[in-house]
Amino acid sequence: MPEENNIANQTAPEPGSGDAAVEEKREEADKSQKFIKGAAILAMSGLVVKVLGAFFRIPLSNWIGGEGMSYYSVAYNVYGALLVFSTAGFPIAISRQVSGHLAVKEYRAARQVLRVALKIMLCFGTISFAICFFGGGAISAFIKNTGATMALRAISPALLIVPLFSAFRGYFNGRQNMNPTALSEISEQLVRVVVGLTLAYVLIPKGEKAVAAGASFGASAGSLAGLLVITLIYALNHKGFSYQVKHGSQRVDSDWTIAKTIIAIAVPIIIGSEIFPMMNLIDTAMSMRVLQSSGWSATESKYLYGLLSGFCSPIIAFPQIMTQAVSVSLVPAVSAMYKLNNREGIIDNIQLGYRTTMILAAPCSLGMFALAEPILKLLYFQRPQDCHDAAPILMIMSISILFMAIMQTSTAALQAVGKQMIPVRNLAIGVAGKFVVTYFLLKVHSININGTASGTIFAYIVAMLLNAYYVKKYTGARMNLMLTYVKPVVASAIMAVCAYGIYHGVVHFAGTGMAGNGLGTLIAILCAVIIYAVLILVVKAIKVDELSMMPAGDKLAKIVSHFVR
Repeated sequence: MPEENNIANQTAPEPGSGDAAVEEKREEADKSQKFIKGAAILAMSGLVVKVLGAFFRIPLSNWIGGEGMSYYSVAYNVYGALLVFSTAGFPIAISRQVSGHLAVKEYRAARQVLRVALKIMLCFGTISFAICFFGGGAISAFIKNTGATMALRAISPALLIVPLFSAFRGYFNGRQNMNPTALSEISEQLVRVVVGLTLAYVLIPKGEKAVAAGASFGASAGSLAGLLVITLIYALNHKGFSYQVKHGSQRVDSDWTIAKTIIAIAVPIIIGSEIFPMMNLIDTAMSMRVLQSSGWSATESKYLYGLLSGFCSPIIAFPQIMTQAVSVSLVPAVSAMYKLNNREGIIDNIQLGYRTTMILAAPCSLGMFALAEPILKLLYFQRPQDCHDAAPILMIMSISILFMAIMQTSTAALQAVGKQMIPVRNLAIGVAGKFVVTYFLLKVHSININGTASGTIFAYIVAMLLNAYYVKKYTGARMNLMLTYVKPVVASAIMAVCAYGIYHGVVHFAGTGMAGNGLGTLIAILCAVIIYAVLILVVKAIKVDELSMMPAGDKLAKIVSHFVR
């Protein structure tokens, strides 16, 4: 790699003096504040979206049952697969380009990136829409589920619309303003739930195929709502953007140059995004085959894999919302510093990203490990034996949260400095090793399906360690072991022990039935949140003044300062 592209080998710019130095420090503090607030906003909106999604699926499942849900699931899975090609990677590429231009006051170039991105997204969206709408019959026939044709066509308009507002999201994320993304995501999901459930209910007399189509059309209506919200926000800010364009640098690249740059950044990220679905598909085939070759019956193999995929995987997805939010917010923050060749700023933001990730991921990981079975029984209260059997799997999978979160953050850091292909290669190496580990562990009768979960941990650890090497190599960022890792883990471990004790204390008095478990789990989680919040301040994993970086953080810091110094 050329020497000038290696930030780790560059000398940090000399700080200014007097008022200029003060202003420079103030701008860097403001950028860090934007990063933390952006991550918090995206995490909160992600949780709201997940809750709304659960609210959508529960009544729909009750109305149309397994067969009807198969029609809906086919449409939604095809929709998700096509959406990866038109959205995954592009918002990050747009965000990185926009933040880089804004860092050097090239406002016209930043706006040009958005215009070119909209054209690219329109092309991808049109192709995806045509495949799903006109090819819906052929796709459903190929899958051997012809009843899904109506649902596929109903969801196809979303494939045209979602890429467009993904371009706007990338633009606003590049400005380190996550509010439009959060508002559009919540609006999209809210309209999807309302329209989808309303149409599904009205169409119940027409049969399950019509109900599935009505529910699927909710995604199309929701995507339109999301687009309207984010374009309205852009329109309201257009005057300010135009002022910046008029008074900033007038340098712009050709549309073709911008398009090539966006695609060059996005394609490796898209490839990396496809590794996870492929890993899950291979996991499915390998788990079933190896378990049966090891003495488990076909029915037992299905049951074991169902515990992992149906009971545990959806729970593990919740912590990923928060850690993914850190990654999305980190890219523009580091990209801006990279554009300015500000080595100190790059290192500060990466270190802050790692710390934030650990503060969020450690309690999720250890807390879920301590309360695995209670959480399962709270959510799947009608299946107590299944929950008991799934608890060891969830405990293993909860450990993966920590390594996956760090891997995501290091991936974002490398993407921000133009090394987006490196984390893809590292994850591919980790996944290759995972299949070897999974194969041999699955063959051990006493380990069985736990081997699949353990193999995933191996993949994340390998990718995380390889990423860490390259983050240090290309940015020079070194993590403070005690501050970044030890303190959050110690606070989380104490919290987990307390949560475990509180749960069993409540259950001792309330009983071991459904009500007792539910009460014990909720009280234990609530107490765990409070205990952890106090502990991270006591061990100084986060300082009181750093709380001001969060949304409404000034008020929070003022309250906390009365109790913790």
